[in-house]
Amino acid sequence: MTELHPASLDHIDLFRACTAEERASLARQCSWRHFHPGEQIIDRASESRDVCMIVEGRVRVVNYSLSGREITFDDVNAGGYLGELSAIDGEPRSASIVALTETHVAFMSPRLFQETVTKHPEVAWQVMKRLARIVRASTGRIMDLSTLGANNRVHAELLRLAKPGLKPDNTAEITPVPIHSDIASRVSTTRETVARVMSDLARDHIVERHGNSLLIRDFEKLEAMVEEVRGD
Repeated sequence: MTELHPASLDHIDLFRACTAEERASLARQCSWRHFHPGEQIIDRASESRDVCMIVEGRVRVVNYSLSGREITFDDVNAGGYLGELSAIDGEPRSASIVALTETHVAFMSPRLFQETVTKHPEVAWQVMKRLARIVRASTGRIMDLSTLGANNRVHAELLRLAKPGLKPDNTAEITPVPIHSDIASRVSTTRETVARVMSDLARDHIVERHGNSLLIRDFEKLEAMVEEVRGD
């Protein structure tokens, strides 16, 4: 971790409705740090209640079982933010945050975050929409863990990753190629299970690797495989 001079919050989605002057003022009141890949940005056990603005880089939200197994909740890219729950309610952190790439972070104190949300209804609205998305995603994940077998959970995760890259010809690309251990961490299974499922999908011509991307050759078929088991 390295301390940085204040930079810009212009590309943080949360503050799009603020003026340039307001964003500059907020930036001056934040603490700025640089993290290398693998460095912990927030420890779940830490006393900090700051909100983290991801100015550059990519981070992962994780937790760990008693046996030390990593559980991945989400990846957040530059422009996003994390840690608002503790800033809102003052309670301990619910997860840890780890840098996946070289990452610049602006730490905003709970007091400043609360003042900004109170003064700017559009910022408050963005926070509420993000919390709603988290609840919806958590509900879906609980349902998948409760109703789908390990193989189908892998299918569902691939479907989730592929949706942003869906094309009119019923194909989709996931870039970069997802790492088996990352998928396993997200869907509570083993890396070996993920490898076996990926091999089966490749054999059935549903997925195919193209350089640094994973091509979903038949998105609708993959979707049907998941929905059939879900009963939707």
